Amino acid sequence: MTNAAFTTWIDTLLSEKNISGDDMLIAEGPSGPNHIPVEMLVDQIKAATAHERRGIKNMLVRIDFEAPGRKPVMDYLTHLAQAIAR
Repeated sequence: MTNAAFTTWIDTLLSEKNISGDDMLIAEGPSGPNHIPVEMLVDQIKAATAHERRGIKNMLVRIDFEAPGRKPVMDYLTHLAQAIAR
C-alpha cells in the first residue's frame, strides 16, 4: 500500500469513528503523563516505514472487526502513543 493510499485509508477510518485530530491521547512517558493530540500521532504513523504502516493497518482492521466502535481504536492509538511519549 502506498503512503498516499494509507493516508486516505487512515483518515477515512478515523472520520468513520468520529475521531478528530484534536482528540487527546494520554500516554505514560518517562516524565509522566503526556497529552498527545491524535493528529500528532497520526502524522508519525504516516511517516513510518511501509512495514510499520502495514502492521498498524492490520491491527486496526482486526480491532475494528472484533470490537467495532470508537473506544477500541482510541485505546490502540493510546498504546501507540506510548512510543512517542517523553
